Amino acid sequence: MNAAGNERAVSGGDLLPIREVARLTGVNAVTLRAWERRYGLIVPQRTAKGHRLYSADHIARVRAILAWLERGVSVGQVKGLLQSERSAPQEGLSQWAHKRHQLLTAVGDLAERQLDDCFNHEMALYPPQTLCRQLLLPLLEALELRWRGQFGAELERVFFLSWLRSKLGARLYHNNRLQGGAPLLLISLSERPMEPGLWLTAWLASSAGHAVEVFDWPVPAAELGLAVERIRPRALLLYAGQALDATRLPRLLGNGHCPTLLAGPAVRIHRQALSGLLAGRDDLTLAEDPLAALQALNDLNLQDSRQGAPCCN
Repeated sequence: MNAAGNERAVSGGDLLPIREVARLTGVNAVTLRAWERRYGLIVPQRTAKGHRLYSADHIARVRAILAWLERGVSVGQVKGLLQSERSAPQEGLSQWAHKRHQLLTAVGDLAERQLDDCFNHEMALYPPQTLCRQLLLPLLEALELRWRGQFGAELERVFFLSWLRSKLGARLYHNNRLQGGAPLLLISLSERPMEPGLWLTAWLASSAGHAVEVFDWPVPAAELGLAVERIRPRALLLYAGQALDATRLPRLLGNGHCPTLLAGPAVRIHRQALSGLLAGRDDLTLAEDPLAALQALNDLNLQDSRQGAPCCN
């Protein structure tokens, strides 16, 4: 049953298992269980064998929780807000500032275990989109500012980005084992290795139920078609964190053989040149950051080319 069918089923009084609730809300099963055990935010019904079952009210409550989290409230404050329906306290935003400070300190100390423990704690409590918006993207922005002209900046950069790629790559590997069919193909167009925006985009897409294949080194423009031909992805996402040679854009984006998404700061940099390429193209989409890229991927009608309805050939 697809997501729309699940929505109708649960609104009609049927109960859904945790995997379907995760699919409908974007909150993974681990986080749903943590919200239940640690905070009592959601208490589902149980089958005779102990399996969790969720009603329409439970799903509405999950979405209410997400709304508070998006306002910057910490998960520990949400229950009281839901009960009293009062406004988010000002200290809610400072909760995320405190979490970012912890991670910044761990990066500065090159303390991998501390960094890992802090992030694991938050990953168990918050869905990927909230973590990306409230924690990781602001953290990267703060680090980029700190790394300008600072002695030891390159050491910190290599340490943090190596950790980030390893951490998110492990999640992708695990999620890919649970997904079938053709993957999304994500390729970096940046010359620098370990492009963080590429990995954040891959993580978000993977957490949303897409199989993901990541090439985090540039592929020659002449060989992009070969990659598409051999992998037969559902869509091709090209991530560029830096300015590109504008004369290369038509060749990079002009294959027309696969739904293509260009993502990253290069979209803002080359907005004028890209506007011309968009004319008459319904297979090309632009997104300036990982969150916008996820939304664009979700908006695409991606069919699995390995299941009889090719989208890339």
